[in-house]
Amino acid sequence: MENSLKIFICVAGCLVSVFGYPNGLISDSCDSMLPTHGGNTPQSSVAPYNITVSNTKFVPGDIITVTLQSNSVSTPFKGFLLEARSVGGNRITGTFATTDGKAQTLTCSGRANTAVSHISNNLKTSITASWTAPQGEGPVRFRATVLSSYSTFWTGVESDIIVALQISNTTCGSQKFCFTNPSNCNPNDNNCQFMSAVPSSSGYVFEMSGSTSGYVAIGFSDDQIMGNDDVYICTRSSSGNIIVQRAYTTGKVAPTITNTSTAGYIITNYTSGVLQCSFVTQSSISTVQRSSAISTYYVFLVSGPSVTDGQIQKHTQTSISSSKVDLSSYMSSGIQSGRSPLVLGHGALMLIAWMTTGSIGMIMARYMKSAAGKPFFGKAAWFQAHFFLMVLTVILTIIAFIMVFVEVAGWSGDTGAHPILGCIVMILSFLQPIAALFRPDPKSKRRFIFNWGHTINALVIKILAVATIFLGLILVDSSTTQWLAKVMGGFIAWEILFYIILQTNVQLKSKDIYEVPDEKIPVETVILVIFISGNVAFLIALLVGIGNS
Repeated sequence: MENSLKIFICVAGCLVSVFGYPNGLISDSCDSMLPTHGGNTPQSSVAPYNITVSNTKFVPGDIITVTLQSNSVSTPFKGFLLEARSVGGNRITGTFATTDGKAQTLTCSGRANTAVSHISNNLKTSITASWTAPQGEGPVRFRATVLSSYSTFWTGVESDIIVALQISNTTCGSQKFCFTNPSNCNPNDNNCQFMSAVPSSSGYVFEMSGSTSGYVAIGFSDDQIMGNDDVYICTRSSSGNIIVQRAYTTGKVAPTITNTSTAGYIITNYTSGVLQCSFVTQSSISTVQRSSAISTYYVFLVSGPSVTDGQIQKHTQTSISSSKVDLSSYMSSGIQSGRSPLVLGHGALMLIAWMTTGSIGMIMARYMKSAAGKPFFGKAAWFQAHFFLMVLTVILTIIAFIMVFVEVAGWSGDTGAHPILGCIVMILSFLQPIAALFRPDPKSKRRFIFNWGHTINALVIKILAVATIFLGLILVDSSTTQWLAKVMGGFIAWEILFYIILQTNVQLKSKDIYEVPDEKIPVETVILVIFISGNVAFLIALLVGIGNS
């Protein structure tokens, strides 16, 4: 009796658990894709099964037929688990619908219809399901675990990669690394530079997009200066052909195209002036030994024109990440286009110097002589205020100049005319107080030469400083409307208005049209207070904008 009971239990166990869950309700296995019964390990041999798809490209909402089948009628299977996984991020993605009576959908991670499994442990040689592509997904690969018996199964049965025809920023920061300029811009807009990256089993999945008829490229560097960088280039020839190339730069010359395998699963598009490429690399980023043991890089994103045969020319747009990025360990933290604290500090000090201290100091010398009150420390109060403010302006300019050179670690012309004008402003600002130390006596016949020279130099500095600030704000402004430059334009209009008001006041007083009684506050003082209040308001707005860039 006892032996009969043991035999019954054994046979019943085998019948019930030929596949531990003969009804296929195996949501607990969604993440690992491993059977939860027994302690068996996957087979190490090549799986006798494969996955085929009806299309290797998709846009959101497309329905793709997925077939899991045996390579031979002699190797049927009893159970399986089929999922769609993002390439690189390895996330379960999209939704399934079953098309035959041999499969059912499962709920994984709280989302319905995100996997497919068997209904029974009957032998089968193929199953078919329909997969609907989600919004904002990049390359996808279908993956399955297939069981031929309770203890014999294969994992990692995979399809070819299917790629998205549409680049999206939907999952930036949560599912893939993104670098954009302006911040959070849509890669399908014609004012957006965009790249994304996520590690894959062989290399990386890259997407790049830019408003250009020539090329868009991404580079990976040990520093923020171009040269000795690994580059991927998406370029369009005059005939309309689009190719992806791998290259290496050795300086500010055309990059050297390498013979190394560039990429696979390449998708290209050129619509309404926006050039796009997405691809999966077949190897690591670096083609040479890097100085860093960790695969961290500054990311460059550039675009520019190309000639007839697709040969690229000097880039016209450049964005550089504010810090190094470790793409190999990227999980869910994103990065947007921006600048380092030293660069932002440089911009803030230049704004303070030439919007506030410099502007007020110039007005004090030009219009406040008659309203400055009693002498202060042996000198007229207006002169003391002018001297202090202009020296402070020069000091702030020097500090800002040093900050940006420390950050860049040398000279870089990749930011256009901004650094050139900045250097001119620095030199002229440094000469202005030195020349003032050697000014002639007020009664000297040559005093007018100094006065004119001092005034003209100050005017040139002011004009160049404003132009430099405009260019700098355009560089750091990450908004789609470039509102920082517009605020700066408002400040210039504000300043010109008050120069007109103060000059008109001087003309009226010179013609004795009105006279301010001694006990009254001078008109110039009231105007100056209003002017300073407006300046501070504009300054705060711009400083907040720089801080958020």
